[in-house]
Amino acid sequence: EVQLVESGGGLVQPGGSLRLSCAASGFVFDDDAIAWFRQAPGKEREAVSCIMSSDGSTYYTESVKGRFSISTDNAKNMVYLQMDNLKPEDTAVYTCAADPGPIPDVFCGDYYVADYAYWGQGIQVTVSS
Repeated sequence: EVQLVESGGGLVQPGGSLRLSCAASGFVFDDDAIAWFRQAPGKEREAVSCIMSSDGSTYYTESVKGRFSISTDNAKNMVYLQMDNLKPEDTAVYTCAADPGPIPDVFCGDYYVADYAYWGQGIQVTVSS
């Protein structure tokens, strides 16, 4: 059984930092697509970042480039999202997702939402003064 559990969210002031963690179980981080999504009230779910565990290639949505960084600890089955210089518009529920497959020769930045078979419960990030 695959499980994904997020932690590290909370309330932070604009300009501050948070690091989200996603603990995965039920599969080995050897060749996987792993992503962080977010959804704010009234808005569509958005892919924030993703990483291919095989080669470390990454994707970031334009609004977070230069501020967010995704990484993995493959031995510990952990995925992290370091978020710096946070802005109020970053406020959302953040969720990690995984495709242990992955789809052969497809970069996770080109994935559709439905391509991710496993999802965590989500964790709140609020950026406010």
